[in-house]
Amino acid sequence: MKDQVNLLNSLIFNRSVQRPSKHFLCALALVLTTTILQGAEGLRITPLVRNGQVLVSFQLENNTAENLQETIKSGLRTTITYTVDLRLEVPSWIDRTIATTVVSHSVQYDNLTRQHDITRTIDGRLEQIDVTQDDLFVRQWLTSFQRVPLFDTNNLEPNREYYVRVHVKAEPGNSSIWPWAGGLGLSGQAKFTFIR
Repeated sequence: MKDQVNLLNSLIFNRSVQRPSKHFLCALALVLTTTILQGAEGLRITPLVRNGQVLVSFQLENNTAENLQETIKSGLRTTITYTVDLRLEVPSWIDRTIATTVVSHSVQYDNLTRQHDITRTIDGRLEQIDVTQDDLFVRQWLTSFQRVPLFDTNNLEPNREYYVRVHVKAEPGNSSIWPWAGGLGLSGQAKFTFIR
């Protein structure tokens, strides 16, 4: 019995830890970089400062149009949630989040009337309700925003570099319908300098 315990202890505690090879680490870095760049390519973000507001435009660019149409026509309530962070770049430290806004677009297709009920909420407040039969309008409405005023410039320091980061989440979260919905989702960011 004592020999078995000694053998077990030697196997557990005397096991040498093997470091990952340089080739493995390089390959891992390449895969992670490619994943990040693919996410950034699928989302175009444009921040603009006007009249004391940070206006944000963004658009999903991936091949979501075909998948989106199939999901909507199934009658499932389709929601795309955009979490938008206004962040301050801090050298040699963790970047600071100045403000966060959550924008959700939902569409519910009625197969009997062939109409889409669409809603937009910003930070939980209902901003827009509409009914339409235009499929192209619904697709563009779900996947793009033009100059939406999301943040005030009152808390921004002049002549500093900021960036807007957008994280996209889709529901239903079936990764075969939405290639970027499973796991972390799709993210992107765009920098700007605040000049007063």
